[in-house]
Amino acid sequence: MQKKNSNSSLFPIIVIVASYAISYLIFEFFLGNHANFVDEEREKPKLGSLLGIMYKGGFLVPIILTQLMIVLVFTIERLLTLARANGSGNAANFVRKIQYCLSTDDLDGAEKECDRQKGSIANVIKGGLKKYREMSANKELNHEQKLLAIQKEIEEATSLELPMLQKNLPFIATIAPLGTLSGLIGTVFGMIRAFSALGASGAADSAALSVGISEALVNTATGIVTSALAIIAYNYFSTRIDTLTYLIDEAGYSITNTFDSRYN
Repeated sequence: MQKKNSNSSLFPIIVIVASYAISYLIFEFFLGNHANFVDEEREKPKLGSLLGIMYKGGFLVPIILTQLMIVLVFTIERLLTLARANGSGNAANFVRKIQYCLSTDDLDGAEKECDRQKGSIANVIKGGLKKYREMSANKELNHEQKLLAIQKEIEEATSLELPMLQKNLPFIATIAPLGTLSGLIGTVFGMIRAFSALGASGAADSAALSVGISEALVNTATGIVTSALAIIAYNYFSTRIDTLTYLIDEAGYSITNTFDSRYN
């Protein structure tokens, strides 16, 4: 378990380092390919070469690309994780099946549904069902104590599942504003370069001016796209997690409510 947790904690670091390395390679050898420029010094992009223009965005381009790649990697990772957490089949239908089994006192059928569904909801419900069965045969505790034991079991099972669902979301949430801020910093640097070109010799240097404007626009556009994807991903995953949490709470309430009414 400790080895698994250690590997899990290293995953974000590996993603960040690998994302920066790949982003730098893309910046230097793909965007900065000499075929995208009219000169060997890569100062002037070819007419209509978007890749060359992006390269002229400067040192912030690989940083913003790193943020974009981190969002993409964690989005894919969260999609896979939530798909496993959801289990097989429709989660809402699964909860309704559990409620039906409870209403007919078919605990074996409910546990079989959990085995078929799997996932986080099924794990929590199965733990609650086992405690339900145990408390129904218990002769030592009173009714209230039995209810509390079932509720505690469900809460503990839920507390084990929720961190797995929410893991790595803070990285996406952090990049949501950071992408825009990085783009704005690039805009400021680009405009500084542009105005420096204007005031260099009393006459506008069109090449230097275009480089400054390119740096401003490229970083702004890339930062906004990164932030937009991060916001969309974070809100989507938050909604998915809230839905799963609601279904877990609904199923847990059904278990305790059924026990309360049947054994009161």
